[in-house]
Amino acid sequence: MSETVYLHYTQAELDRAYNQRVWAQNADELLERWRQTAGEVQATHPGYEEIAYGSGANERLDLYRTSATPAPIHIHVHGGAWRFQTKDDGALVARAMTEAGMHFVVPEFDKLPDVRMPTMVEQLVRVVQWAYRNADAFGGDRDRILLSGHSSGAHLAAVLATLDWTRHDLPADVLSSLVCISGAYDLEAVMLSARRTYIDLSADEVDLLSAPRHVSGIRCPVWVLYGDGETPEFIRQAHAFAETLSTCGKLKALTEVAGCNHFEIYERMSDPTGPVFQAVTEATRASETAD
Repeated sequence: MSETVYLHYTQAELDRAYNQRVWAQNADELLERWRQTAGEVQATHPGYEEIAYGSGANERLDLYRTSATPAPIHIHVHGGAWRFQTKDDGALVARAMTEAGMHFVVPEFDKLPDVRMPTMVEQLVRVVQWAYRNADAFGGDRDRILLSGHSSGAHLAAVLATLDWTRHDLPADVLSSLVCISGAYDLEAVMLSARRTYIDLSADEVDLLSAPRHVSGIRCPVWVLYGDGETPEFIRQAHAFAETLSTCGKLKALTEVAGCNHFEIYERMSDPTGPVFQAVTEATRASETAD
């Protein structure tokens, strides 16, 4: 019998539980569709603009403006296992977001292993600073900043929500709501899986970058979503994060989205009748009544 390395998992089982391709056979097809969509949306969306938020080569963001202003600002962090995919993925859902009455901001940032994960967080801090400080210029409401993320982007978004924003010269409650879609939020199991081959973190950094261990720092309501076709570890991670949030009174909703895997759930963000879109719009409305 093989030795277990985490909970009931053997090494092979844990590696499999963090390999999305095993559980989503259509992943490559969906990712290619996202890439093909990007150019057409960016060329035709009336409010699209690419803007630098920092001095680095990858420190650029896609801004999709909505028509009415001032409007909530929705910052979305794309996924890709911290090392793949780009801000172009945001184009797939950009029209749905702007038609729902929010400015949609999708940042690019450096990836593993070219940089380390703390650097990625620092870059995303600059994105929030940019959105807050430049809100007037694009008709955004700096008091209504919704942060969302998918996959590794959900992990990074959750980490951002735990930060003390006063240390970054922003209000402590700069984030009015958080929507996390299909993330792995505590890095303990991740660092025991095959993903450790490209993630370089010290034990202290693993702790710092595991959002469930720092939920006391989260100052906004949080929506957690996952697909019923996710890997067992991503389902477990969603439930564990939601449970910790609930004990601190931060959980707004934990939602299992039926009939979708890890990649299909992101596409549901553009479906006005579905739970992912509805969670985002509910989070936007929550920001309107936040103290």
